[in-house]
Amino acid sequence: QVQLVESGGGLVQAGGSLRLACAASGRSFSDTNMAWYRQAPGKPREFVAISGYLGTTLYLNAVKGRFTVSRDNNTNTLYLQMNNLKPEDTARYYCNVLGLWGQGAQVTVSS
Repeated sequence: QVQLVESGGGLVQAGGSLRLACAASGRSFSDTNMAWYRQAPGKPREFVAISGYLGTTLYLNAVKGRFTVSRDNNTNTLYLQMNNLKPEDTARYYCNVLGLWGQGAQVTVSS
């Protein structure tokens, strides 16, 4: 059974940094794309970044240059390093693997 557990969220001032982690269990994910999404209150869930199993990465335009997605296939962990955070980055961040979702991690950026 695949399980995804996000961690690393919190409250930070604008311009600060946070690092999210998504621990995946239940099988190896080295041959699987792994992605981050986010959902702000009253808004639909949106794609943020993806780590392709062949090494490619893609980002939402609004986070390019500020966020970096990475993965550790030895520990089945997906990361999202978020720098220069802005109030508009406030959302619940979710890991998505094989169509499954974790419980999310809240990120709140104060101005």
